[in-house]
Amino acid sequence: MDVTSDDDAFDTRSTPTQPTPDRLREAHHGTLFSAQDLNPAPPSGEKLQQIAHDPSGHRARLRKRLLDGGEGALADHEIIEYLLMTAIPRRDTKPLARSLLARFGSLAGVFNADSVALAAHPGMGETSAAAIRIVALATRRFARHQVSEQPIFNTWQMLISYLTVDMAHLKVERVRALYLDTKNRLIRDEHLGDGSLDEAAIHPREVIRKALDLGAASMILVHNHPSGSPEPSRADIQITQKIAEAGHHLGISVHDHVVIGREGHVSLRQRGLL
Repeated sequence: MDVTSDDDAFDTRSTPTQPTPDRLREAHHGTLFSAQDLNPAPPSGEKLQQIAHDPSGHRARLRKRLLDGGEGALADHEIIEYLLMTAIPRRDTKPLARSLLARFGSLAGVFNADSVALAAHPGMGETSAAAIRIVALATRRFARHQVSEQPIFNTWQMLISYLTVDMAHLKVERVRALYLDTKNRLIRDEHLGDGSLDEAAIHPREVIRKALDLGAASMILVHNHPSGSPEPSRADIQITQKIAEAGHHLGISVHDHVVIGREGHVSLRQRGLL
């Protein structure tokens, strides 16, 4: 037996009907909907780009100043802010940029900060830390390339800039030797060790032996002071003189010993200490 519910038997709901042209005219006061009105096309790629890069927005203004301006186009915090924008595209990165400067002290301090410390900073992460570190890496590579292209003494200020970027903000004392050929061109930038500059850490004979192995004619010693002051200590002067003496007997010249610090640099040669 076929059983029909009351709802089925006495269903008074009307079936929806498709809108007629007359109804569409009434709704729009005599104007028919066009197919484009009923099914609007999605924004074009150009339109989407305009939406994403609103020329009135802060980021667009930063970008324009960067592209149109010179070296001073952006303040230090704006440089960091712009870098972070590439890693964090949907967040205001200005407060984060300012907090990084406050913590690490300067633009150079941020770029030379430890990767782990950068990533652990509130609001940062590995992607943001990598965006900062890649700039530091590119800067060092560029500076080193300029230094190695021609004789060291023709690019002395470039050399100091390269060493400052690379060493001034290190938390440990690092010793390096720049081994040069007969035309004073860089053969090798050698990391000799970390720690205080004394004979326990740096052996004069080993420094000279490396020069002989490389066929170097001379060298420049370099180390940094994590304290920030580049003033040479008595130990700095003594070990330099011992290395110079050992090199003299084997025809290897020590042109200079440069001490790097956040407050500047000191040349032992210019001080008359070598």
